[in-house]
Amino acid sequence: MPELPDIVVYVEALARRVVGQPLSRVRLASPFLLRTAVPPIAEVEGSKVLGVGRLGKRIVLSFEGDLFLVLHLMIAGRLRWLEHGTAAPKRITLALFEFPVGTLAFTEAGSRRRASLHLVQGSAALAAFDMGGIDVLAVDAEAFRERLMLENHTLKRALTDPRLFGGIGNAYSDEILHRARLSPIAMTRKLPPADVARLYDAARTVLSDWTQRLRADAGEHFPDKVTAFRPEMAVHGRFGEPCPVCGAPVQRIVYAENETNYCARCQTGGTILADRALSRLLKSNWPRSIDEIG
Repeated sequence: MPELPDIVVYVEALARRVVGQPLSRVRLASPFLLRTAVPPIAEVEGSKVLGVGRLGKRIVLSFEGDLFLVLHLMIAGRLRWLEHGTAAPKRITLALFEFPVGTLAFTEAGSRRRASLHLVQGSAALAAFDMGGIDVLAVDAEAFRERLMLENHTLKRALTDPRLFGGIGNAYSDEILHRARLSPIAMTRKLPPADVARLYDAARTVLSDWTQRLRADAGEHFPDKVTAFRPEMAVHGRFGEPCPVCGAPVQRIVYAENETNYCARCQTGGTILADRALSRLLKSNWPRSIDEIG
Protein backbone atom coordinates (compact mmCIF):
# COMPACT_ATOMS: atom_id res chain seq x y z
CA MET A 1 0.00 0.00 0.00
CA PRO A 2 1.41 3.42 -0.89
CA GLU A 3 2.36 5.23 2.32
CA LEU A 4 3.26 8.80 3.27
CA PRO A 5 6.41 9.20 1.12
CA ASP A 6 4.71 7.79 -1.99
CA ILE A 7 1.51 9.76 -1.40
CA VAL A 8 3.40 13.02 -0.91
CA VAL A 9 5.25 12.54 -4.20
CA TYR A 10 1.98 11.66 -5.96
CA VAL A 11 0.38 14.82 -4.55
CA GLU A 12 3.26 17.02 -5.67
CA ALA A 13 3.31 15.53 -9.17
CA LEU A 14 -0.45 15.94 -9.51
CA ALA A 15 -0.42 19.50 -8.23
CA ARG A 16 2.15 20.54 -10.84
CA ARG A 17 -0.08 19.19 -13.59
CA VAL A 18 -3.69 19.86 -12.66
CA VAL A 19 -3.98 22.80 -10.23
CA GLY A 20 -5.79 25.53 -12.14
CA GLN A 21 -7.00 23.07 -14.77
CA PRO A 22 -10.66 22.14 -15.33
CA LEU A 23 -11.60 18.46 -15.08
CA SER A 24 -13.05 17.93 -18.53
CA ARG A 25 -14.48 14.45 -18.05
CA VAL A 26 -14.57 11.50 -15.67
CA ARG A 27 -14.78 8.02 -17.19
CA LEU A 28 -15.48 5.15 -14.80
CA ALA A 29 -14.42 1.71 -16.01
CA SER A 30 -15.31 -0.12 -12.80
CA PRO A 31 -18.74 0.08 -11.12
CA PHE A 32 -17.12 -0.79 -7.78
CA LEU A 33 -14.77 2.18 -7.57
CA LEU A 34 -17.18 5.05 -6.92
CA ARG A 35 -18.60 4.75 -3.40
CA THR A 36 -20.85 7.84 -3.39
CA ALA A 37 -23.96 8.78 -5.37
CA VAL A 38 -24.61 12.32 -4.12
CA PRO A 39 -23.41 14.59 -5.55
CA PRO A 40 -23.33 12.72 -8.86
CA ILE A 41 -19.86 12.31 -10.36
CA ALA A 42 -20.85 14.38 -13.39
CA GLU A 43 -21.20 17.42 -11.15
CA VAL A 44 -17.43 17.79 -10.83
CA GLU A 45 -16.90 17.84 -14.59
CA GLY A 46 -15.99 21.31 -15.81
CA SER A 47 -14.84 22.44 -12.35
CA LYS A 48 -11.33 23.79 -11.87
CA VAL A 49 -8.85 22.09 -9.53
CA LEU A 50 -7.98 24.42 -6.66
CA GLY A 51 -5.52 22.16 -4.87
CA VAL A 52 -4.22 18.65 -4.26
CA GLY A 53 -3.62 17.38 -0.74
CA ARG A 54 -3.32 14.36 1.51
CA LEU A 55 -5.46 12.92 4.30
CA GLY A 56 -3.45 10.07 5.78
CA LYS A 57 -3.05 7.69 2.86
CA ARG A 58 -5.84 9.32 0.86
CA ILE A 59 -5.31 11.82 -1.96
CA VAL A 60 -7.74 14.73 -2.13
CA LEU A 61 -8.39 16.90 -5.16
CA SER A 62 -10.19 20.14 -4.26
CA PHE A 63 -12.47 21.74 -6.83
CA GLU A 64 -14.58 24.82 -7.31
CA GLY A 65 -18.01 24.54 -5.76
CA ASP A 66 -16.57 23.09 -2.52
CA LEU A 67 -16.27 19.69 -4.20
CA PHE A 68 -13.65 17.11 -3.25
CA LEU A 69 -12.54 13.94 -5.00
CA VAL A 70 -11.09 11.53 -2.44
CA LEU A 71 -8.93 8.70 -3.80
CA HIS A 72 -7.88 5.78 -1.63
CA LEU A 73 -5.39 3.49 -3.40
CA MET A 74 -5.48 0.74 -0.77
CA ILE A 75 -2.98 -2.05 -1.51
CA ALA A 76 -2.81 -2.35 -5.28
CA GLY A 77 -4.17 0.98 -6.49
CA ARG A 78 -1.84 3.27 -8.43
CA LEU A 79 -1.99 6.52 -10.39
CA ARG A 80 -0.56 7.08 -13.86
CA TRP A 81 -0.29 10.24 -15.91
CA LEU A 82 -1.11 9.79 -19.58
CA GLU A 83 -0.01 12.33 -22.12
CA HIS A 84 -2.39 13.01 -25.00
CA GLY A 85 -2.46 10.05 -27.37
CA THR A 86 -1.30 7.53 -24.73
CA ALA A 87 -3.62 4.59 -24.23
CA ALA A 88 -4.73 3.62 -20.73
CA PRO A 89 -3.63 0.21 -19.42
CA LYS A 90 -6.22 -2.41 -20.24
CA ARG A 91 -7.97 -4.51 -17.58
CA ILE A 92 -6.49 -2.66 -14.61
CA THR A 93 -7.85 0.84 -15.28
CA LEU A 94 -10.65 1.78 -12.90
CA ALA A 95 -11.18 5.42 -13.89
CA LEU A 96 -9.85 8.14 -16.15
CA PHE A 97 -9.84 11.83 -15.22
CA GLU A 98 -9.39 13.88 -18.37
CA PHE A 99 -7.80 17.33 -18.23
CA PRO A 100 -6.81 19.66 -21.08
CA VAL A 101 -3.15 18.88 -20.33
CA GLY A 102 -3.43 15.09 -20.03
CA THR A 103 -5.29 12.27 -18.32
CA LEU A 104 -4.96 10.81 -14.83
CA ALA A 105 -5.50 7.05 -14.82
CA PHE A 106 -6.57 5.32 -11.60
CA THR A 107 -5.51 1.67 -11.83
CA GLU A 108 -5.60 -1.39 -9.58
CA ALA A 109 -3.76 -4.66 -10.14
CA GLY A 110 -5.37 -7.98 -9.26
CA SER A 111 -8.99 -9.02 -9.10
CA ARG A 112 -9.87 -7.76 -5.61
CA ARG A 113 -11.38 -4.31 -5.90
CA ARG A 114 -10.37 -2.43 -2.75
CA ALA A 115 -9.43 0.99 -4.11
CA SER A 116 -12.13 3.62 -3.76
CA LEU A 117 -13.26 6.99 -5.07
CA HIS A 118 -15.60 9.39 -3.29
CA LEU A 119 -17.02 12.71 -4.44
CA VAL A 120 -18.20 14.85 -1.53
CA GLN A 121 -19.23 18.44 -1.06
CA GLY A 122 -18.29 20.66 1.86
CA SER A 123 -15.53 20.62 4.45
CA ALA A 124 -17.65 18.66 6.92
CA ALA A 125 -18.10 15.81 4.44
CA LEU A 126 -14.37 15.81 3.71
CA ALA A 127 -13.53 15.78 7.42
CA ALA A 128 -15.35 12.44 7.75
CA PHE A 129 -12.38 10.81 5.96
CA ASP A 130 -9.91 12.08 8.53
CA MET A 131 -9.09 9.09 10.76
CA GLY A 132 -7.46 11.38 13.30
CA GLY A 133 -3.86 10.21 12.93
CA ILE A 134 -1.25 12.92 13.40
CA ASP A 135 1.45 13.71 10.86
CA VAL A 136 4.75 12.77 12.51
CA LEU A 137 6.57 15.33 10.36
CA ALA A 138 4.32 18.13 11.59
CA VAL A 139 4.36 17.58 15.37
CA ASP A 140 6.93 17.98 18.13
CA ALA A 141 8.33 15.22 20.33
CA GLU A 142 5.84 15.77 23.14
CA ALA A 143 2.81 15.52 20.84
CA PHE A 144 4.28 12.32 19.41
CA ARG A 145 4.78 10.87 22.90
CA GLU A 146 1.24 11.74 23.97
CA ARG A 147 -0.22 10.11 20.89
CA LEU A 148 1.93 7.00 21.29
CA MET A 149 0.76 6.57 24.88
CA LEU A 150 -2.96 6.96 24.16
CA GLU A 151 -3.41 3.18 24.02
CA ASN A 152 -1.25 0.27 25.10
CA HIS A 153 -0.38 -1.51 21.86
CA THR A 154 2.68 -3.06 20.30
CA LEU A 155 4.83 -0.50 18.52
CA LYS A 156 4.05 -2.08 15.16
CA ARG A 157 0.32 -1.79 15.71
CA ALA A 158 0.55 1.75 17.11
CA LEU A 159 2.59 3.10 14.20
CA THR A 160 0.22 1.61 11.63
CA ASP A 161 -3.01 2.66 13.38
CA PRO A 162 -4.51 5.48 11.26
CA ARG A 163 -6.29 6.82 14.33
CA LEU A 164 -2.92 7.46 15.96
CA PHE A 165 -0.50 8.24 13.12
CA GLY A 166 -1.35 9.20 9.57
CA GLY A 167 0.29 7.73 6.50
CA ILE A 168 2.44 5.01 8.09
CA GLY A 169 1.84 1.43 7.00
CA ASN A 170 3.50 -1.96 7.00
CA ALA A 171 6.62 -1.01 5.05
CA TYR A 172 7.74 2.19 6.72
CA SER A 173 6.84 1.01 10.22
CA ASP A 174 9.37 -1.80 9.72
CA GLU A 175 11.98 0.71 8.57
CA ILE A 176 11.25 3.09 11.44
CA LEU A 177 11.50 0.38 14.08
CA HIS A 178 14.74 -0.93 12.63
CA ARG A 179 16.29 2.53 12.61
CA ALA A 180 15.12 3.08 16.20
CA ARG A 181 16.51 -0.35 17.20
CA LEU A 182 13.20 -1.28 18.82
CA SER A 183 11.22 -4.52 18.84
CA PRO A 184 7.96 -4.48 16.85
CA ILE A 185 6.21 -6.18 19.79
CA ALA A 186 7.43 -3.80 22.50
CA MET A 187 4.44 -2.26 24.28
CA THR A 188 3.94 1.47 23.97
CA ARG A 189 3.27 2.24 27.62
CA LYS A 190 6.30 0.28 28.78
CA LEU A 191 8.67 2.21 26.52
CA PRO A 192 11.30 4.24 28.41
CA PRO A 193 11.47 7.98 27.58
CA ALA A 194 14.79 7.55 25.78
CA ASP A 195 13.26 4.91 23.50
CA VAL A 196 10.26 7.13 22.77
CA ALA A 197 12.61 9.95 21.77
CA ARG A 198 14.60 7.59 19.57
CA LEU A 199 11.40 6.33 17.91
CA TYR A 200 10.28 9.91 17.21
CA ASP A 201 13.60 10.78 15.62
CA ALA A 202 13.62 7.56 13.60
CA ALA A 203 10.09 8.12 12.29
CA ARG A 204 10.87 11.64 11.13
CA THR A 205 14.18 10.63 9.60
CA VAL A 206 12.85 7.60 7.73
CA LEU A 207 9.78 9.38 6.36
CA SER A 208 11.74 12.50 5.39
CA ASP A 209 14.62 10.60 3.81
CA TRP A 210 12.36 8.36 1.77
CA THR A 211 10.18 11.26 0.63
CA GLN A 212 13.29 13.08 -0.59
CA ARG A 213 14.60 9.94 -2.26
CA LEU A 214 11.36 9.22 -4.09
CA ARG A 215 11.01 12.87 -5.05
CA ALA A 216 14.50 12.82 -6.54
CA ASP A 217 13.83 9.53 -8.34
CA ALA A 218 10.70 10.92 -10.00
CA GLY A 219 12.18 14.30 -10.84
CA GLU A 220 9.77 16.16 -13.10
CA HIS A 221 8.22 12.89 -14.27
CA PHE A 222 5.08 11.39 -12.80
CA PRO A 223 6.07 8.65 -10.27
CA ASP A 224 5.70 5.25 -11.94
CA LYS A 225 7.55 2.92 -9.56
CA VAL A 226 5.36 3.09 -6.49
CA THR A 227 5.91 -0.05 -4.43
CA ALA A 228 6.18 -1.17 -0.81
CA PHE A 229 9.28 -3.22 -1.58
CA ARG A 230 12.49 -1.43 -2.44
CA PRO A 231 15.96 -2.99 -2.50
CA GLU A 232 17.39 -0.03 -0.59
CA MET A 233 15.17 -0.71 2.42
CA ALA A 234 16.86 -2.02 5.53
CA VAL A 235 14.47 -4.82 6.53
CA HIS A 236 11.05 -4.58 4.92
CA GLY A 237 10.55 -7.32 2.32
CA ARG A 238 14.10 -8.58 2.91
CA PHE A 239 13.47 -11.79 4.88
CA GLY A 240 16.61 -13.91 4.99
CA GLU A 241 18.82 -11.17 3.57
CA PRO A 242 21.57 -9.61 5.70
CA CYS A 243 20.76 -6.65 7.93
CA PRO A 244 22.71 -3.66 6.56
CA VAL A 245 23.85 -2.78 10.10
CA CYS A 246 24.95 -6.09 11.64
CA GLY A 247 24.75 -8.65 8.82
CA ALA A 248 22.34 -11.00 10.62
CA PRO A 249 19.55 -12.47 8.45
CA VAL A 250 16.36 -10.42 8.52
CA GLN A 251 13.50 -12.21 10.29
CA ARG A 252 9.73 -12.01 9.86
CA ILE A 253 6.40 -12.50 11.57
CA VAL A 254 3.62 -13.44 9.14
CA TYR A 255 0.01 -12.63 9.96
CA ALA A 256 -3.01 -12.47 7.65
CA GLU A 257 -1.85 -10.75 4.45
CA ASN A 258 0.96 -8.83 6.11
CA GLU A 259 4.33 -9.57 7.58
CA THR A 260 6.64 -7.74 9.93
CA ASN A 261 10.32 -7.75 9.08
CA TYR A 262 12.95 -7.04 11.72
CA CYS A 263 16.55 -7.72 12.71
CA ALA A 264 16.78 -9.90 15.81
CA ARG A 265 20.27 -8.73 16.65
CA CYS A 266 19.56 -5.01 16.26
CA GLN A 267 16.01 -4.90 17.59
CA THR A 268 15.17 -7.78 19.94
CA GLY A 269 18.43 -8.56 21.72
CA GLY A 270 18.97 -11.63 19.54
CA THR A 271 15.57 -13.18 20.26
CA ILE A 272 13.64 -14.70 17.35
CA LEU A 273 10.01 -13.65 17.75
CA ALA A 274 7.40 -16.39 17.45
CA ASP A 275 5.56 -16.62 14.16
CA ARG A 276 2.14 -18.12 14.91
CA ALA A 277 1.89 -20.62 12.10
CA LEU A 278 5.55 -21.55 11.70
CA SER A 279 6.50 -21.73 15.38
CA ARG A 280 3.48 -23.95 16.07
CA LEU A 281 4.56 -26.24 13.26
CA LEU A 282 8.19 -26.47 14.35
CA LYS A 283 7.40 -26.46 18.10
CA SER A 284 10.58 -27.37 20.00
CA ASN A 285 12.65 -26.94 16.83
CA TRP A 286 11.73 -23.27 16.59
CA PRO A 287 14.96 -21.26 17.01
CA ARG A 288 14.97 -19.03 20.07
CA SER A 289 17.85 -16.78 19.13
CA ILE A 290 19.63 -15.47 16.08
CA ASP A 291 22.75 -17.38 17.15
CA GLU A 292 20.93 -20.69 16.57
CA ILE A 293 20.46 -19.74 12.93
CA GLY A 294 24.09 -18.87 12.44
